[in-house]
Amino acid sequence: MDTLLRTHNSFEFLHPINRFAGNVNTLSQSKAQVHDLRFGSKKSQFKLGNTDCVKASSSALLELVPEIKKENLDFELPMFDPSRGLVVDLVVVGGGPSGLAVAQQVSEAGLTVCSIDPSPKLIWPNNYGVWVDEFEAMDLLDCLDTTWSSAVVYIDEKSTKNLNRPYARVNRKQLKTKMLQKCIANGVKFHQAKVIKVIHEESKSLLICNDGVTIQATLVLDATGFSRSLVQYDKPYNPGYQVAYGILAEVEEHPFDVDKMLFMDWRDSHLKNNLEIKERNSKIPTFLYAMPFSSTRIFLEETSLVARPGLKFEDIQERMVCRLKHLGIKVKSIEEDERCVIPMGGPLPVLPQRVLGIGGTAGMVHPSTGYMMARTLAAAPVVAKSIIRYLNNEKAPFGDELSAGIWRELWPIERRRQREFFCFGMDILLKLDLEGTRRFFDAFFDLEPRYWHGFLSSRLFLPELVTFGLSLFAHANNTCRVEIMAKGTLPLATMIGLKEFKELIGS
Repeated sequence: MDTLLRTHNSFEFLHPINRFAGNVNTLSQSKAQVHDLRFGSKKSQFKLGNTDCVKASSSALLELVPEIKKENLDFELPMFDPSRGLVVDLVVVGGGPSGLAVAQQVSEAGLTVCSIDPSPKLIWPNNYGVWVDEFEAMDLLDCLDTTWSSAVVYIDEKSTKNLNRPYARVNRKQLKTKMLQKCIANGVKFHQAKVIKVIHEESKSLLICNDGVTIQATLVLDATGFSRSLVQYDKPYNPGYQVAYGILAEVEEHPFDVDKMLFMDWRDSHLKNNLEIKERNSKIPTFLYAMPFSSTRIFLEETSLVARPGLKFEDIQERMVCRLKHLGIKVKSIEEDERCVIPMGGPLPVLPQRVLGIGGTAGMVHPSTGYMMARTLAAAPVVAKSIIRYLNNEKAPFGDELSAGIWRELWPIERRRQREFFCFGMDILLKLDLEGTRRFFDAFFDLEPRYWHGFLSSRLFLPELVTFGLSLFAHANNTCRVEIMAKGTLPLATMIGLKEFKELIGS
């Protein structure tokens, strides 16, 4: 799934009353070989209880994680010269996919752009998974490194859904290389630093960096993800959290079809001998997401779809160890491991405001699924075209009024209505236990492809979403229908009762 924030083992800052202070990255990446691991070996099980055994195996798994090795692209970037005192048209703060996409497209129109990032050449550590049709629509097929012709969902031990929709892993090195090279060709300049403060004047903004440099710009775009360092919020931040632990591993063997990616595995037979974990999983379930690259190389990720507060990594790792042991997967070495946290839902930023936003900082994560990459890359042209149109118009407003016009195009009424519906979906998922979640996805993936495709890819808008909801209700069994009515009535009433939603419906 989309991987958006990497964290340390400590999960304490994920309590919903806290705000994200910044991205913390502990991805481990190395090609070094390590010792073979046998989950549940007799030696480790001796004199241990069931739970103790799982914790011991979890520790053994973590011992395989290699030392952190950051990889940078091997070419030079044209650096911004602050001594010239230029006022650039646009400063993009953050060098992720959406930020570089906007920088590339705005600079292509001949406007001056500066990209500020603490590590501008660092290859993104994220394992991005996308539906192939999403990247095909953006002419990015050359940035996919592995493609599966279809995907599979295991609802339980008896029910399987085969999804006839190609899926792929993004080649993050190729994608960043392609974007940076286009930015360089268009004249984008780079500054390696972190922005610590922005001061707004009538027609320009001053960005003060932690290296003492000040950069002046007509427009500022915050693309820093969930750090929310520049974009302002004025409402309590209480999202749901998608939490996952994943490993890219060399294994002796695995039971999955290498021609299909495993989108969701909700089976829990691996927990039948551990009642404590089984009980936790029955209340807040996790599923396995897997990308099999060969019969011995595979990306495995245990994921909590959404919970509030989010599950602890230790809990997720224990469940993963139980699952791998049950599946007979013996890990020989780990190339990468990742701890992923995706805040889902919550309020939108103050609309409008002087600083522009895109991606996580602008509330663009899919509140029901955690998906963001394809959505934000598709939004980049919208933001870029709006910036270009305003800045190339001599009669265009400036300052707050200029930013307000661009925010309106990023979050038009139909997109805001769509997001409210997705938040409604998240509120239902938050209330479902394992059996309820299984019933929900059993009905969801029985829908016509245009509905579940459109829902996952943020292509359905309010009239279509109403039809989607009615179709989902029709495909659900009676128990699921009762659950949707019982658990969805309050979130629906809350959504309809929101002043903002009433204003959206009335617009």
